[in-house]
Amino acid sequence: MSGLGDVTARIAAAEAQAGRAPGTVRLIAVSKVQPLDRVEAVLEEGHRLFGENKVQEAAGKWPALRERFPGTEVHLIGPLQTNKARQAMALFEAIHSLDRPKLAQTLARLAQELGHCPGLFVQVNTGEEPQKAGVAPAEADAFVAECRALDLPVMGLMCIPPVDEEPALHFALLAKIAARNGLSGLSMGMSDDFERAIAQGATHVRVGSALFGARDYG
Repeated sequence: MSGLGDVTARIAAAEAQAGRAPGTVRLIAVSKVQPLDRVEAVLEEGHRLFGENKVQEAAGKWPALRERFPGTEVHLIGPLQTNKARQAMALFEAIHSLDRPKLAQTLARLAQELGHCPGLFVQVNTGEEPQKAGVAPAEADAFVAECRALDLPVMGLMCIPPVDEEPALHFALLAKIAARNGLSGLSMGMSDDFERAIAQGATHVRVGSALFGARDYG
């Protein structure tokens, strides 16, 4: 049995506490490196939105699972190399890691060629951490405008706050950038802090360990 019931109850409580309508927050079940039986258990319970970090792992797992569980959506929540962009366009309903002009240009070219494009979230490096991907907060407005000029379907913004800082400050910053750019999607909040993300307006929370149990990287 997964922790799906517990997590969905916590989301519902956080929505209510924030004065938000029930069902306004979508739960992305982070299935990266999880054993197949754990992923299947969550699918069996009726959940249909999952997040993967790597194109290769998703390609090996999801085509067969989608056949068995119709209506399943898979989002890419990890970094995307430009040479994997074509494969990602075919695999994912949304990409949460649009983080640089070169990737935007590659996706725009493929979208023209293929006639479709997944929904896109611009990744903002709210903590301005050198080791993390994402555009700097000061550059986010210009980058969103650049993506829109390329006719890319930008749905919202995504962030991963620094581990040693209060995440609510980063969620509030992301919400402010989204609001001034007319973007409704906010992909923020993980197992340890998704209630705080919901209080700041998250529309998508990315939950792994609270749902599936601790990951086994062995």
